[in-house]
Amino acid sequence: MLALVLVAASLIIGRVSGGAEPTPATRSAEAGFARDMQIHHDQAVEMSMIVRDLTDSPDIRLLAYDIATSQSQQAGQMFGWLATWGLPQSSPEPAMTWMHRPLPSGEGHSHAAPATTSEVPAAMPGMATREQLDELKTLRGVAAERMFLQLMIAHHEGGVDMADAVLERSDYPVVTDLAGSITKAQQSEIQLMEDLLAERL
Repeated sequence: MLALVLVAASLIIGRVSGGAEPTPATRSAEAGFARDMQIHHDQAVEMSMIVRDLTDSPDIRLLAYDIATSQSQQAGQMFGWLATWGLPQSSPEPAMTWMHRPLPSGEGHSHAAPATTSEVPAAMPGMATREQLDELKTLRGVAAERMFLQLMIAHHEGGVDMADAVLERSDYPVVTDLAGSITKAQQSEIQLMEDLLAERL
């Protein structure tokens, strides 16, 4: 009888532990995405807060508010992932290294760190330069709105590229769920911003 109980218990434990997702490694695509997208989102929040003080347009102010609040919340989620995974917030390698490694091969994706990269990492896609942000701060009204929209369209396009890249490299549910929602939301906002920009050209 005791043997039967022990066998049943081991089967239950096996089912519970067997279904758990492995924790991503510090050089994994999941960890790299979490770190780099936080930085990317932080700049979107910064640009949004800048333009809110430079315009009286209700449409631009609402858009800026939506971007700032949604991306602050998402950055907090990604900060939380790294803490939960027991990984440092700072990367042990250059930004975007994860995005330039070869795609995983075989069935499913690995949460371990690939050994090599396919090319030298490029700059983070879509990021505005410090000079562009400084210029934005000098503008007012329609001029500020126009530059903000141009910068944020490029910024969102870069964010979509990053989200698509991690979707190709991960099957970790919490990561792919957020990346998918980022792609959908930012593509929608790109269309909105293109319409708003067309009104100001």
